[in-house]
Amino acid sequence: MAIFSPTDLSPFLALARHKSFRRAADELGCTPSALSHSLKALEERLDVRLFNRTTRSVALTEAGERLLSRVAPAFRDIEDALDDLNNFRGTPVGRLRINASRPSARMVLLPLVARFLEAHPRVGIEIVINNELVDMVSEGFDAGVRFGEIIAQDMIAVPIGPRQRTAIVATPDFFEKHPKPVTPEQLKSLPCIGFRFGTGRLYAWEFERGGVELSVEVDGALVLDDQDMMVDAALAGAGIAFTFEDQVKDLVSDGRLTRMLEDWCPYYSGFYLYYPSRRQMPAALRAFVDFVRRTETGNPHDTRQTRIIAADSSYS
Repeated sequence: MAIFSPTDLSPFLALARHKSFRRAADELGCTPSALSHSLKALEERLDVRLFNRTTRSVALTEAGERLLSRVAPAFRDIEDALDDLNNFRGTPVGRLRINASRPSARMVLLPLVARFLEAHPRVGIEIVINNELVDMVSEGFDAGVRFGEIIAQDMIAVPIGPRQRTAIVATPDFFEKHPKPVTPEQLKSLPCIGFRFGTGRLYAWEFERGGVELSVEVDGALVLDDQDMMVDAALAGAGIAFTFEDQVKDLVSDGRLTRMLEDWCPYYSGFYLYYPSRRQMPAALRAFVDFVRRTETGNPHDTRQTRIIAADSSYS
């Protein structure tokens, strides 16, 4: 078999990460047609098909999956070795890819990123919005931001931003036509705006008061998969929305939205910056994690702790 250099596999790895010729080409700084030509040449040299392509999707073949499982760890080791040279520089250098849910990006991540980039001009950050959990390693992400309750236990998780409380809202005009609920169960008879996860599951609204927990399957003509759109729909008079307090506090203050069932709205742990255990943490990621920790340390009301797996105490 012909001798390969690491650069021969860069197009393969980029497309495996992004599942999109356009996004992979953007990462590599080439055109989608040039990327397609490089991959075709690679497949011809290997005499095996690595991707199944249609006009709408790109997916690894079984051979492609096997190749990725073997070469991706080796490339990460090379990247770690090169990144380790940053320790000999005065400032961190590199680019971070962070996967975040839309609410976490808007409410906590973007404000921190703006301040971090100002303090670290040689670090770049790419934020990819995805409301579902992804395999960070195979997708090429350095870190993610999600609610603490849904993060896998083998991840290192650092609190980012305050604890979050839910909020049930609708417009004042809505209550001229409908009664205002005083118990969560009464929501079942009112038009509510549903939320559907990427998995297809409809979210059952969660409540808690005095140690009593309730889960209510609401009904309504409108179902969305984006919390920002749920707020917009509530503003348009489409029904009652389940969202976060910080997301609507200004709208409530100026009277555009009205809250209800406040004594039933629980607090959650809030958002966490999380990342997998690695033998060598990239310098840019370490700088960002340290920045987040310093920021959260300055909040005397936040008693949450960094969650670190036992086998990775070097990151404490």
